[in-house]
Amino acid sequence: MKKRVEIYDTTLRDGAQMKGISFSLADKLKIVRRLDELGIDYIEGGWPGSNPKDREFFRSVLTLDLRNAKIAAFSMTCRKGITPKEDSNMQELLRAGIKIVTLVGKSWKSQVEKVLHTSLEENLRLIEESCGFFSSQGHQVFYDAEHFFDGFKDDSDYALSTLQSALLGGAVRIILCDTNGGALPWEINEIVAKVKESIDIPLGIHVHNDEGLAVANTVTAVKHGILQVQGTINGYGERCGNADLCSVIPILQLKMGFPCLPSEQLARLVELSHYVSEIANLRHNPSQPFVGENAFIHKGGMHGDAVSKWEMSYQHIDPTLVGNYPEIVISELSGKANILAKARDFGIELSPSEVSAVLTQIKNLENQGFQFEGAEASVELLMRRIQPGYRSPFEVLDFTVLEGPEKEESFKSKAMVKLRVKDKVIHTADEGNGPVNALDKAVRKALLSVYPELEKIHLTDYKVRILDEKAGTAAQVRVLIDSASDSHTWSTVGSSTDIIQASWQAIADSLEYALLKYVS
Repeated sequence: MKKRVEIYDTTLRDGAQMKGISFSLADKLKIVRRLDELGIDYIEGGWPGSNPKDREFFRSVLTLDLRNAKIAAFSMTCRKGITPKEDSNMQELLRAGIKIVTLVGKSWKSQVEKVLHTSLEENLRLIEESCGFFSSQGHQVFYDAEHFFDGFKDDSDYALSTLQSALLGGAVRIILCDTNGGALPWEINEIVAKVKESIDIPLGIHVHNDEGLAVANTVTAVKHGILQVQGTINGYGERCGNADLCSVIPILQLKMGFPCLPSEQLARLVELSHYVSEIANLRHNPSQPFVGENAFIHKGGMHGDAVSKWEMSYQHIDPTLVGNYPEIVISELSGKANILAKARDFGIELSPSEVSAVLTQIKNLENQGFQFEGAEASVELLMRRIQPGYRSPFEVLDFTVLEGPEKEESFKSKAMVKLRVKDKVIHTADEGNGPVNALDKAVRKALLSVYPELEKIHLTDYKVRILDEKAGTAAQVRVLIDSASDSHTWSTVGSSTDIIQASWQAIADSLEYALLKYVS
């Protein structure tokens, strides 16, 4: 067995720098929980000194009961001309209370002279003293050698001297960064070998994808002695992104024999990939290696015929190892194993005919714009509704939403609903901050009269995605809603060309799920 490779996830910092991504505090904490469940070793949460949201994140994350992951806080080395003790960013990082500190410093002399505008000697001082400041107070310091490969090619002696400064400062990991994403695999190979001659602590690799080589460069580095890999889920990141952990991890573990995750957790990689894309409110790439919905799809003809006889005829791995599954597009049997596995997770027994019916419903709904990754409460409800004898705790008979100007530059939203609850028909109305909020409040008012325990259920997040921008205001939309009780969270989904209808579908599922699972 080869030495285990450490996985360091930086989705919440580097990934959040991707255009179009803006994680809320709740988003970040949800992703942390999922990464921890998967078995990720380190999760970089952000930069405490950069904004109030990251400061609040580090306060909140300390309250989570994490089983596998350790949280890392990120910062640059101290500013030139002062000591770490005098630097406000260093103090902010110290106050965050996170025991693993990742410091980034300059390793390319051109960056030192042209960007940092200081001397090469002063840069070495900043690195050593910054690492030493945290090491002396019991923190583990990971040093990110920014632009290391470019710096090594420009002046290898100086680039190596920056690593020595981090080593003198007490760094326990030194991460070699291809910040501009311009290195080639054979350059990674040669430079890592040179570094290992003079650095005797574990090394890491942090690669950007500007050439489309981030995954190749990362696994090449591991082959030649790198212990820790840094990357993001789905390769999210600035410009062309970072090394995609959804490809790096299975390549290392399944192709190269380097343990990264427990095998049962590796089989949840597809689920995690889709979950993060939903939280990021981005379309999942269907052709993404390993985890994309097209990664193991075979579209009839020669390929479909061959795979129907021997699955591995056009597959480089068993897709179930990463939580994916093969599908012949024309086959009615595709996906049944996944339905059965999910039903077992929910504690539901489905007959073969019920499995087929659920699968048909899911496929039909997905054609209408639904997406069930990240909305498992809606999936569980589909399975329960299809079983004989199931009765929903309430039935919507009618609803109306009105909106109009109340006074200059303001609108008034009002919703009226008619529900059947336990054979009782209830009419209610309420006003809200917009039509969706008014509808949510009106429905809750009706249900609270019968289920007062519903008071503890609240909506925590609401996302709308436009599915066809070219259709303009007639576009199909998808609504994803997160809800919570005192100790549970769940997600539901709706889709329609009418945003109110899509929102209602997600709201109704959320309330039905809550009444079934958490209200006696």
